[in-house]
Amino acid sequence: MKIEVLADKPSAGEAAAAAGVEKIKSALEERGFANLIVATGASQFEVLSALAAAPNVRWDKVTIFHLDEYVGLPITHPASFRRYLWERFHLRLPLPVRAFHYLDAENDPAAE
Repeated sequence: MKIEVLADKPSAGEAAAAAGVEKIKSALEERGFANLIVATGASQFEVLSALAAAPNVRWDKVTIFHLDEYVGLPITHPASFRRYLWERFHLRLPLPVRAFHYLDAENDPAAE
């Protein structure tokens, strides 16, 4: 395992995003598509921002999944993780993604 200690949160976010972009581009070269699972929370602000700003990523060949959502919380609620990802990541991507699978915890969470 490679361990890096970085000076601050922005540096850590940029390094994590750079590692992610490397993996995405590798998957695109090998398979022609990539899958990405994104997390939420304050720890991800810089990572998602740097990912969205990364040059030359074929987002139209990337399917994105998100990890969790509050049961019963509408996407319009300020605490919604779907809203968080829409505002902080999805809207900032330069190309439409292949697919973005948001968890819908409003209608039938058990089925979701």
